[in-house]
Amino acid sequence: MESSSEGETNKISRCKATGSDNPDEDYVEITLEVRDETINTMKAKATLRSVLSGRLKTMVKSLSFASRRLDRSKSSGAMFALRGLRFIAKNDAVGRGWDEVAMRFDKLAVEGKLPKSKFGHCIGMVESSEFVNELFEALVRRRGTTSSSITKTELFEFWEQITGNSFDDRLQIFFDMVDKNLDGRITGDEVKEIIALSASANKLSKIKENVDEYAALIMEELDRDNLGYIELHNLETLLLQVPSQSNNSPSSANKRALNKMLSQKLIPTKDRNPVKRFAMNISYFFLENWKRIWVLTLWISICITLFTWKFLQYKRKTVFEVMGYCVTVAKGSAETLKFNMALILLPVCRNTITWLRTKSKLIGSVVPFDDNINFHKVVAFGIAVGIGLHAISHLACDFPRLLHAKNVEFEPMKKFFGDERPENYGWFMKGTDGWTGVTMVVLMLVAYVLAQSWFRRNRANLPKSLKRLTGFNAFWYSHHLFVIVYVLLIVHGYFVYLSKEWYHKTTWMYLAVPVLLYAFERLIRAFGPGAKAVKVLKVAVYPGNVLSLYMSKPKGFKYTSGQYIYINCSDVSPLQWHPFSITSASGDDYLSVHIRTLGDWTSQLKSLYSKVCQLPSTSQSGLFIADIGQANNITRFPRLLIDGPYGAPAQDYRNYDVLLLVGLGIGATPLISIIRDVLNNIKNQNSIERGTNQHIKNYVATKRAYFYWVTREQGSLEWFSEVMNEVAEYDSEGMIELHNYCTSVYEEGDARSALITMLQSLHHAKSGIDIVSGTRVRTHFARPDWRSVFKHVAVNHVNQRVGVFYCGNTCIIGELKRLAQDFSRKTTTKFEFHKENF
Repeated sequence: MESSSEGETNKISRCKATGSDNPDEDYVEITLEVRDETINTMKAKATLRSVLSGRLKTMVKSLSFASRRLDRSKSSGAMFALRGLRFIAKNDAVGRGWDEVAMRFDKLAVEGKLPKSKFGHCIGMVESSEFVNELFEALVRRRGTTSSSITKTELFEFWEQITGNSFDDRLQIFFDMVDKNLDGRITGDEVKEIIALSASANKLSKIKENVDEYAALIMEELDRDNLGYIELHNLETLLLQVPSQSNNSPSSANKRALNKMLSQKLIPTKDRNPVKRFAMNISYFFLENWKRIWVLTLWISICITLFTWKFLQYKRKTVFEVMGYCVTVAKGSAETLKFNMALILLPVCRNTITWLRTKSKLIGSVVPFDDNINFHKVVAFGIAVGIGLHAISHLACDFPRLLHAKNVEFEPMKKFFGDERPENYGWFMKGTDGWTGVTMVVLMLVAYVLAQSWFRRNRANLPKSLKRLTGFNAFWYSHHLFVIVYVLLIVHGYFVYLSKEWYHKTTWMYLAVPVLLYAFERLIRAFGPGAKAVKVLKVAVYPGNVLSLYMSKPKGFKYTSGQYIYINCSDVSPLQWHPFSITSASGDDYLSVHIRTLGDWTSQLKSLYSKVCQLPSTSQSGLFIADIGQANNITRFPRLLIDGPYGAPAQDYRNYDVLLLVGLGIGATPLISIIRDVLNNIKNQNSIERGTNQHIKNYVATKRAYFYWVTREQGSLEWFSEVMNEVAEYDSEGMIELHNYCTSVYEEGDARSALITMLQSLHHAKSGIDIVSGTRVRTHFARPDWRSVFKHVAVNHVNQRVGVFYCGNTCIIGELKRLAQDFSRKTTTKFEFHKENF
């Protein structure tokens, strides 16, 4: 050890550790130099002691770790672990290179130093502030200081440590985050602290609640000698452990070969000939959209034909000499408008559509019933165009020409308008066809605007006074203004100026059949056997604002998994009916739905049922629960009516032996019904094989089902926990493959989720229960790699058709559809994509 003389100034303190090749000859060389000669002796000694203590502890730990390091070449989890413990992940802030970090330092630094509070923002870890603060403290402690700010040079040193390729360095940093006194040991209390920190960073509140239990589990696993602490090599041992999986079977070898072959086939390639490439893309487009194409082509052709027919008809009439092409355009657009006003009702005649898609396979094979609402919107756009052409032609062209026509020119028009000539616009507005037309335009404009998603889902940034006029309730009531619109349309068509004979007034002819059909369906729902009263058996309120209702199944009520029903609660609104996917299977003796409270009606429904709920017992899931069979003092459940069932894309799952089911959040509801149905078939098959029930029909349509459920919050995994546990219990042959993904948890390999991953493996190995979901199904972290998902299915099912059913937000529809098309074109596995978004 060397000390500087008082005359030596502006030096820095250095520590140098050298380990010889011979363990018995290890030594430590330390050089200490004092910066300022004015520091008094006592202060210098205290400072040197603090620096020396911290650095010695760090070096001793490193040397000890180096001597006890595991041989990773013999560990099956080595490659996975070496990619783990990343502090800067791909999902963090844009700009992960040092140049970007340096630029952010220049913007955030105060007097040349970066405050601790800005450290996370500067390095790109904009989330997990508590975790970032602990990381900062660990890095500072490694330098033997307690500073709350760092220079640019120090930041660069930190950056190199947390982004380096050395797994040992990253492991040491992670260890130091817990080992705050730098003694090379982690106690049980420190384990609790890091578990709570990791749970907070990943928004896993339930893990935070059980931190004592999980800390004891880690200490039990790593502290086998009951020393009361664990060391760095213990932590590494845990990181390198992976569940043992047999990959030596011939089938696994074949799958690896297929995987390699698929990877080569799926490499994006482009034909050099642009004509061939264009022709191929066109052919693929027609093959995938031919149903939509022929329906839209037919619709557009009819509209053009009607417009042309009326246009030419009025061009030959005397009114053309006065009004010119204005009248021909107005009348042509009016004809298409009448046709579209009749057609727009058909896609929402849900009883008729359900009957057609269920009973007639021929019609269902050529008509895209799944796109009925989209077609409804397309026709609505056609109506908007027709109204625009009709109104503008009259107001901006016809009426001015009539008002400015000479007496001689107006003479042929007297038989339509009478002897009294129009003097101004008010004359036209006073007429029946004038005020009815204006009123219809206003009502349809209101309904059209409030039907847009940014108003219907309250996404528009409006003042509070106006925001009350939007939302689903506003959409629902404004859409029912169509009753007034249709009455006014018939009146408007009867009192038109230029048609006097009744057989030329064709509006009622267009509307008669669709209006009667729609009215008949609404009457059946309201008063007929369509609306059925149900008895609520059980209610549960889950995290994530989800209300589950278990109801008695009405007599004769039959449905197919994947379908949906409409629900009416008179205590909320006697008029409103809302659609919800059925989550029970067709073979269950009850009917269930899971309702996410996203709007005003669903919020009121949840509030009503929450009043009769109570805290669940330890064996029940959910925040609140009410079971009519177990409670004696439950108040009356609000009365419910149901209408249905109605057809949905997911009900076609029976057409496939292999299913790939993808659900986002509450979009998993129709898919859960399918899983229940497959599960019931498994139970029935087991009963037949055991001979306990010979009266069950031996019918298992689905040979394999892959279910991928992606949800944002840990609490959401409680929604269908019963189904998950039942599948794990009864599906001994692995017919159903369940994959739950929680996106609030950082991806596997991220330092913020490393301890959660270790804890999950330990707990599942010991008890068979996943700590994230609370079920027997292990939860994956972050989002799935959808390309790998399709590849996994393609490898397992060569030369087979796979039904891909998706329900949820529209955000990943494009990606799933492209992957289904890509794999269908380049492999022998054919993926047929069906979507149901909301």
